[in-house]
Amino acid sequence: MKIWKLVKILIFMLIFISNVNAREQVRIVGSSTIYPFSSIVAEELGATTKYSTPIVESTGSGGGMKLFCAGNGLNTPDITNSSRQIKSSELEVCHQNNVKDITEVKIGFDGIVFVHSQKAKNQNMKLTIKQLMLAVAKEVPNNQGDNQGNKLIKNPYKKWSDIDPTLPNQKIVIYGPPKSSGTRDAFEDMVLKHQSKKMSVYTDVYKKTNNKRYKAYKLIRTDGAYIPSGENDNLIVAKLNKNKTAFGIFGYSFLMENEDSLKSISIDGISPTPSSISDGTYPISRTLFFYTKNSHFKSLPAMEQYVKMFLSEDMLGDEGILGELGLISLPQDIRSTIRDDVQKRVNVKF
Repeated sequence: MKIWKLVKILIFMLIFISNVNAREQVRIVGSSTIYPFSSIVAEELGATTKYSTPIVESTGSGGGMKLFCAGNGLNTPDITNSSRQIKSSELEVCHQNNVKDITEVKIGFDGIVFVHSQKAKNQNMKLTIKQLMLAVAKEVPNNQGDNQGNKLIKNPYKKWSDIDPTLPNQKIVIYGPPKSSGTRDAFEDMVLKHQSKKMSVYTDVYKKTNNKRYKAYKLIRTDGAYIPSGENDNLIVAKLNKNKTAFGIFGYSFLMENEDSLKSISIDGISPTPSSISDGTYPISRTLFFYTKNSHFKSLPAMEQYVKMFLSEDMLGDEGILGELGLISLPQDIRSTIRDDVQKRVNVKF
């Protein structure tokens, strides 16, 4: 009896392994910002070709990288979307797990927007990068005058007017991405890291304490003013529509999708537009990517077709479908170079 049970278990495992090895459906994970774009391409592939619609999961850029780099087997994702470039530490994990043949694919530009409800009272509120940094940082300078100070203290700012009297006398409530999000990574780099480098108190503390975290300060406050809101950006949209005094942080495409109910705040006097994002004048602009596990192309013919469709002019061109959803297109010559690199399976390097 025990032998028969063991045989059944072995048979089940063989069937499971066989099904994994015979997988035909492309599996895609990663960024919530890229999720809508990836989903549209996946649906188009399923509707217009002989291939099944790929499975697309919104796991966040960091979460996607963990799954992608876990191994080379067909039980791991084929593609991971990322709203920031792969980190050297992530690439090292990939290589340790024998995932060494990876191609980086730029797909377009995006801006990280700071938004509130169209029904909010302070419709003309404007922020500088410095003010935004002081609103979200875990520690801030002790001097409230010029915000330079001589030491860092736990962020005491409860209202926007605490930061600057010209700002609204309104509680700071910000719904933003979690730690697993590439949008969070990019926001930390382009707001906290960028601004703290200009403030001597942060670099002085680093020199005195030799604590590496101050070399590039990126710590977001955890006292309730900043509220991590998961990988589904639509949840942030819903919360902003309920709380008319709150602000949200997400990608420009979600602003476009909800421009009837949400409004963006200008940063350093620049509003997020396709033009200001693509030329980099909007201070929180970034490039979006996906990464292909090239060892899977041979086993999954649908993967080649998906990537080809994603990079087509119908999708990524100046008048492409993804542009209508908020993806800001790359220059045509760069799009051509990217297609060539994908065709050649150009490898990501440290």
